Amino acid sequence: MKPQPRHIHLSGICGTAMASLAGLLQLQGHHITGSDNTAYPPMSDLLRSLGIPILEPYSASNLNPAPDLVVIGNALSRGNPEVEHVLDQRLHFTSMAALVHEEFLVGRESLVVAGTHGKTTTTSMLAWIYQVAARENSALDPSFLIGGVAENFDTSFQLRPTRTFIIEGDEYDTAFFDKGPKFLHYFPDALILTHVEFDHADIYADLDAVKVAFKRLVNLVPRRGFLVAYDGSENVTECISRAFCRVERYGFGGQADWQMRNLRHADGRSRWEVWRHDALWADLEMHLAGEHNALNATAAAALAAGRGIAKEAIQTALATFKSVKRRLEVCDEINGITIIDDFAHHPTAIRETLRALRSVYPQSRLWAVLEPRSNTLRRKILETELVESLRLADRVVLAGVYQQQRIPDQERLHPEDVVQALIAAGTPAELQPDVEAIIDCIVPQLQPGDVVAILSNGGFGAIYDKLPARLRARQN
Repeated sequence: MKPQPRHIHLSGICGTAMASLAGLLQLQGHHITGSDNTAYPPMSDLLRSLGIPILEPYSASNLNPAPDLVVIGNALSRGNPEVEHVLDQRLHFTSMAALVHEEFLVGRESLVVAGTHGKTTTTSMLAWIYQVAARENSALDPSFLIGGVAENFDTSFQLRPTRTFIIEGDEYDTAFFDKGPKFLHYFPDALILTHVEFDHADIYADLDAVKVAFKRLVNLVPRRGFLVAYDGSENVTECISRAFCRVERYGFGGQADWQMRNLRHADGRSRWEVWRHDALWADLEMHLAGEHNALNATAAAALAAGRGIAKEAIQTALATFKSVKRRLEVCDEINGITIIDDFAHHPTAIRETLRALRSVYPQSRLWAVLEPRSNTLRRKILETELVESLRLADRVVLAGVYQQQRIPDQERLHPEDVVQALIAAGTPAELQPDVEAIIDCIVPQLQPGDVVAILSNGGFGAIYDKLPARLRARQN
């Protein structure tokens, strides 16, 4: 039975999870409005396609007439005009994660994908596996909420009357009034844990604090549940050590329950074997490159198989899996120059992205154009790791730190130090203050065959449109 329609306003609606929630709530028949400071693709495009208005910027007037419920995104804090209006008027409010649990997870089977890397792609793969399996058994047709637009669905959400709900479990905090991780609201019946590393330096003091969050998530899986965990990380091993449920490991290690062997990329396809108990379980393939994507696919396959999905459906799904928007996405190809958009915003993710591009374009000159935008990259705590990751490129261009004034100088990443370290290590690098300067810098140097990886978890000054436009103008 559908809930009674309400007017629900989402403050911070252009966040990936918030936009997805808006779509799910609209499918339930609610009247949805939302606001944000800056709207940018792909979520702004998704919301507009749904006919959901995006009010800009934040303002108390956006909450007039008063909604029945306000969902406050975790990017908002005290001092925001909408937060202050909600508190002053005592409007009914909640968080994204709490509302997801209340509206969509109660009474369903919750399959959660968590980890500091790979969760968006793995969640998308798992949802597609269930979708393919549903061709033979409609009861498997999944509902899902993903922190990105899955290209097989051309959306980040889906709502079905079946029991399965697949959701990306984010370790970031929930709201200004709930500083615990979002994923603690999702109460998984089954869980994938990909990686555990230090991230989100604005809310976690150190790696130990991150591990505590993941240990608490593992502690929510019931005894009847199922946990699939990466076998190549001591941090993951520590976090799952006290699980009460069945645990199976995946990866390249000799003791992995789902052991990967013979990974190779050729002719535009990645292929590898998965072994179970010293016997070949399946040959898997997909078009995505990179060891990290093969690991993601194996994790999704392991969970699906453990929940009874047929091996043939898993193989078909992975072979036909496309990708997620802004994950190694080819934006444009102009006069032999390939422009890649990738969401990488942590040194490990940057490293894996550049490694994957090397495998696909082994003869190309690889450019890395990075905007230090995430709350971790804007700080110097992982500066050494960042330099090592960027050294995988042939040319590096850094933008200034996004909203650097918000980070104390003694904590802030200084891109000029990164550039100097790269040059000292033999990698040509330079710092440019803004997008226009970056484009002025690289366009005269770009040659046919070059690959330009644009790395940011934000809009990056619309460089994704401006760079191709300048290259086309150069053609003329």
